[in-house]
Amino acid sequence: MDHLDDMDHRSLAGVDRRILSAVHAHGRDPRVAGAARALSRAGEHSALWLAAGLAGAVVDGRRRGAWMRGTALTAGAHLVSMGVKTVVRRPRPAHVEPRVRTLGRHSFPSSHAASATAAAVAFGAPGAYAIVPLATAMCLSRLVVGVHYPSDVAAGAALGALTARVGASWLRRAGRHGHA
Repeated sequence: MDHLDDMDHRSLAGVDRRILSAVHAHGRDPRVAGAARALSRAGEHSALWLAAGLAGAVVDGRRRGAWMRGTALTAGAHLVSMGVKTVVRRPRPAHVEPRVRTLGRHSFPSSHAASATAAAVAFGAPGAYAIVPLATAMCLSRLVVGVHYPSDVAAGAALGALTARVGASWLRRAGRHGHA
């Protein structure tokens, strides 16, 4: 290993690639790959999370408004991540074979992770306990299918959590002032 390879191996980009390669390797198991592909399809354009929020609103009439606000915040996190993606324009990983087709060419941040984490934050009240482990699985699935670096997923998750928290605070303030 020459000096430049050694530097890349220790750099954030090198660590990102190594972690992705290690997690992606678990997708050799057909059960893991199948589950990751299913999560990827369900998470396209936040579909799983929007459906969960709408289902929550239908089933849990007492908290209907909270479910609807959570659904709006989840959609907002997805839109914010798509906007960031068009600015950053980081290419998807090229050193692993993707296990799913993607709708876009850009990798940073992971919109699947943004919407999953926003849903976990926004729907995290009683009655939504399954959302957190499912959101975590969604985030990990993006590495298993090889379409995001770990830093893409971490940034998406942070963006989703921040969007849900800031949005919820804004909605509470607007509601107190009669604007929501």
